[in-house]
Amino acid sequence: MAVYKIKVIVGAPKSEIRGYLADGTMKVAINAAPEKGKANLALKNFLAGELKVKKAQIEIISGETSRAKLVKINN
Repeated sequence: MAVYKIKVIVGAPKSEIRGYLADGTMKVAINAAPEKGKANLALKNFLAGELKVKKAQIEIISGETSRAKLVKINN
């Protein structure tokens, strides 16, 4: 199991990792609107592809409605 601190940037032209903040928080740009959970779903899909895990293994444990999220990857 791994937990990632993520800052999400929504409405980007493409989904990509844009680097890391000084405290280790990963900055992730998502090509989705922050409405009705679309950005959270897009984040899960993007992370699944980047980290080579199944979408079901990714859980947002805090920050459902915030740009700052804690995401847990279950093994």
